[in-house]
Amino acid sequence: MKPTFTAACAALVGLLALSQSAVAQQKTVKQCNDEWTADKAAIQASGKTKRLFVAECRGVPVAVRVAAAPAGKDQYPTEAEAKTNCPTDAVVWVNSTSKIYHSSGSRSYGKTKTGAYMCQKESTAAGFRAPRIARRAAT
Repeated sequence: MKPTFTAACAALVGLLALSQSAVAQQKTVKQCNDEWTADKAAIQASGKTKRLFVAECRGVPVAVRVAAAPAGKDQYPTEAEAKTNCPTDAVVWVNSTSKIYHSSGSRSYGKTKTGAYMCQKESTAAGFRAPRIARRAAT
């Protein structure tokens, strides 16, 4: 029984030593922010946001939000695809939750949680409407 206890203690001491060295190697948020500032252009060119870079730098897992594919007819996942299919019509961003469409100059254009790009005529035919501010300006 004594050799088993000694082996267990040795294993525990080894695990503690490994865990302390792993914690000691983890960078602080300040260190990661400094790295971001020093090489911001190259990091952004690789497609990483500051939030993602800092999380990876610190070794923290980050949940990546994946945009859902557009579900409706005549809805496109990218603005370029919509422009290709709407050569004579304006492209708008439709919010599928609120049933409101946003024009390209709008601050909500392409930024709502749910939605897709559509041709403006097709969006109004599908039951989407302009935001109240845009409707007031048109009258």
